[in-house]
Amino acid sequence: MGAGSLLLAFVMVQRFAELVLARRNTQRPRAVGAVEYGRVHYGAIVALHAVWLAGLWGLGYDRPVDRVFLVGFAVLQATRIRVIASLGRRWTTRIMVLAGETLIRRGPYRLIRHPNYLIVTLEIAVVPLALDLPLYGAVFFMLNVLALRVRIRTEDAALAWATDAVRPDPIDAPDRTPG
Repeated sequence: MGAGSLLLAFVMVQRFAELVLARRNTQRPRAVGAVEYGRVHYGAIVALHAVWLAGLWGLGYDRPVDRVFLVGFAVLQATRIRVIASLGRRWTTRIMVLAGETLIRRGPYRLIRHPNYLIVTLEIAVVPLALDLPLYGAVFFMLNVLALRVRIRTEDAALAWATDAVRPDPIDAPDRTPG
């Protein structure tokens, strides 16, 4: 197994572990009546990431790994762990909000509103760059930016709904029933 395969295997294991954690962290708020936003675009984001990773396997599994970009990737992973730890049980891949909850303002959230999206965007560029696939990285970087335009707008609306005393009906939330 070459360096490219090892890097991509790590990314796959890391993403799988995140999905397991996210699933567990999504079930808790649903059980107490949280509202999910963004169901409409969630599948597209999952597909984008799956295609990104599958393409990397097809193009980069046998490539050497650039050490500078590997260090950048390691820094991103350390920052990702900090983001997940900052949100704790509230971290999930879905947009789940519970009326009356306050925003998290610790860790990286003291500095930026959506640090995880910044990390993922950089990762989508850095991993292909580590495998000397700059065009691939640029294409998926742009696709991810476009997806995040929708995602961030939806998440900001969800957070506004959750923290607003008036609580207008949530947009892009099909219903208020758990599940």
